Amino acid sequence: MDKLIKSISASGAFRAYVLDSTETVRMAQEKHQTLSSSTVALGRTLIANQILAANQKGDSKVTVKVIGDSSFGHIISVADTKGSVKGYIQNKGADIKKTATGEVMVGPFMGNGQFVVITDYGTGNPYTSSTPLVSGEIGEDLAYYLTESEQTPSAVGLNVLLDDKDKVKVAGGFMLQVLPGASDEEITRYEKRIQEMPAISSLLEADNPIEALLLALYGEDDYKVLSEEEIRFACDCSRKRFEEALKTLPAGDLQEMKEHDHGAEIVCQFCGKTYQFKENDLEEMIHDQA
Repeated sequence: MDKLIKSISASGAFRAYVLDSTETVRMAQEKHQTLSSSTVALGRTLIANQILAANQKGDSKVTVKVIGDSSFGHIISVADTKGSVKGYIQNKGADIKKTATGEVMVGPFMGNGQFVVITDYGTGNPYTSSTPLVSGEIGEDLAYYLTESEQTPSAVGLNVLLDDKDKVKVAGGFMLQVLPGASDEEITRYEKRIQEMPAISSLLEADNPIEALLLALYGEDDYKVLSEEEIRFACDCSRKRFEEALKTLPAGDLQEMKEHDHGAEIVCQFCGKTYQFKENDLEEMIHDQA
């Protein structure tokens, strides 16, 4: 099971979230059958959303939209405060690698666009904010969003590593934030540590990536683990939800589906699950509208 660790420095000046999201991203790849670059781009977005949802209190949901104008199209993700996340990418077939190293490419093919965050507190008035994409690599875009939109200086590192068959090998990341009251000396020390820390990819490949990430972030500084939470890819779609959506269509549209298509097939964008509605199901909906 994937997990997210919330921690705070002993001085109370910094907090860090570290995540092992391997199964989350692996499940997303299996559900959507994404190729290499699309897998990494979607995976990073899911991890970013897990971080943002973990930052919320109560029973709220966070939607992240990475809206680029290039190869990937839009990437949409929804996460809740209970550890569940779902998402999809418009272009599942992006497969772009550096010729010399085989490194999967993401940022250069995201294009210009926006990093949009919609927070739904369940009150009927979702709060939307956005910042421009600064690199398209997702981690840097999340850090810029947190620093600019939420006024919290943040460092973010996240990645998805694939094996030689382009399947998810490991995925995860971290967020480090400066809290009010941090001294200049502490900020300088942490900045230096972030600049000198090993590549996120090498930390994720450690025997215990969670411990490796915490050690890289805190060094010899003492810290306290605040919580350890389970996170997962999970979709809350249901036949009933899609049935309710069909019922909102005009009777004429339902009749046309019944006569021409002999039913209706709906595929959930977020998880790829297919729901079949037969002619008699549509007939009942038409009858209910009469």
